[in-house]
Amino acid sequence: MRTRSKRTRSPLERQARKADLRSAETVDKGHGRIDKRSIETLSRIPSMADFPGAKQIARITRERTVNSKAVVETVCIITSLSRRRAPAATLLNLVRSHWSIENRIHRVRDVTMGEDACTVTSGHAPQVLAALRNAAITLLRKTGLPNIASAIRGFAACPQAALDLLARCADDF
Repeated sequence: MRTRSKRTRSPLERQARKADLRSAETVDKGHGRIDKRSIETLSRIPSMADFPGAKQIARITRERTVNSKAVVETVCIITSLSRRRAPAATLLNLVRSHWSIENRIHRVRDVTMGEDACTVTSGHAPQVLAALRNAAITLLRKTGLPNIASAIRGFAACPQAALDLLARCADDF
């Protein structure tokens, strides 16, 4: 499939595209780096993008600068969210917030609790272990412990503290 470059678009097409284009940008500074994210959205979906229900397409550019060295990444997305439900700034935040799920849940299960390294694969045991991991993460978060990995190491060194925590939580029910 051949795509059309800017040079082959008629002036009318370029004008319509420019009128449809929306953009937003965020800049975050912290941890010795600068993260700049920008998005450009179009609600007029090109005919070559054959995705049922597509309401917007977007190009997101992420630029991370650490110690004066910049790394740029560009991704394209297609979404069923209309511009009315998700203007450019909202869409940029939605894409970014998706990673909070990965960081808050999956990474803790995979890295801190070693879920990917677990060799239990038969019967109901994998589901039971996943449920226990989720319960432990929820319990630790509800008690206000800021670092789950540190809390788990502490409980491994002093199992009685873990039992005491469970007893306190049981009293709350």
